[in-house]
Amino acid sequence: MRAREHILRSTTLGACAALAVVLLGAAPVLAAQPAGKGHNPTSSAGGHTSTPTGNDISYPQCGGSFPSGQAFGIVGVNDGLANNQNPCLGPYQGGGASTSELYWAAATSNGGTSQATASLYVNTADPGNMYNGKPVADWPKTGGNATVGYCTTISVDGYTVGADSNGCAWQYGYNKAVQDGLWLQSAASAVNNALGTSCTATNAIPCSPASYPWWLDVETANTWQSSTAMNVADIQGMLAGLDSFSGSPTIGIYSTSYQWSQIVGTQSALSTSGLPDWIPGARKLSGAEANCSLSSFTGGTVTVTQWFGHPFDGDYACPS
Repeated sequence: MRAREHILRSTTLGACAALAVVLLGAAPVLAAQPAGKGHNPTSSAGGHTSTPTGNDISYPQCGGSFPSGQAFGIVGVNDGLANNQNPCLGPYQGGGASTSELYWAAATSNGGTSQATASLYVNTADPGNMYNGKPVADWPKTGGNATVGYCTTISVDGYTVGADSNGCAWQYGYNKAVQDGLWLQSAASAVNNALGTSCTATNAIPCSPASYPWWLDVETANTWQSSTAMNVADIQGMLAGLDSFSGSPTIGIYSTSYQWSQIVGTQSALSTSGLPDWIPGARKLSGAEANCSLSSFTGGTVTVTQWFGHPFDGDYACPS
């Protein structure tokens, strides 16, 4: 993923990340802009029908211009890392509603596809309990559940920390997802305040996490354990954390089959979970259209594909 900093805990996954960047060159941060409001761009290859497309944006676009004419928008909740908030999710640096990427997606998208006009994506990670000889500050010491195991403490280099275990990884993912949902609620409330309205008003920007589809960004460039079982527990925790909000939002996965298998393994429960897929890797709209026919790495359905461009990446809603 471009414009982002990461900690690579696992040497193996670090090497995979480098390979993924070379082969794929994609990320839900910067993406090809539709040509103007109400315009439906066509593929550069001949013979394709004009079709509505969307864009995804996040913290790199803070303070700059946003795409226009998009059918749908997908907005990053995080600031590149799972524990940082995108400063443009709500109004940017005290600005008006138009400086908010959430407002951009929810209020200016045209619709007309199988996708909601506004969706959200969140960075995922499984950093473990220690980094560079120091405890990871937000790694949990309690939690977990009977299914994955409970999070307990251990002593490492004189520090009392949560164990590198499935239970602690699940709780970490759960905590991050709950934080994401709370950030969304706060940002939406701030946008509505800037508009002189409230979350409960008619035509307000929705404040409930369940009002938006959510995508978990699962890439080898993020921080992951070498244990795929712990990574699976972490993602399961994130799913549970988002499901804890009233209404249980729709959740999908942004990844590729290669990266997904490196992080969660090929036989994990997550690989047959039936979650929707958002697949990057195309260089043109025609390639994104073609990628709708790829096999789902989650056992679900490929519903969105992305193509790589400048200054914004483009997103194609696969026919349902």
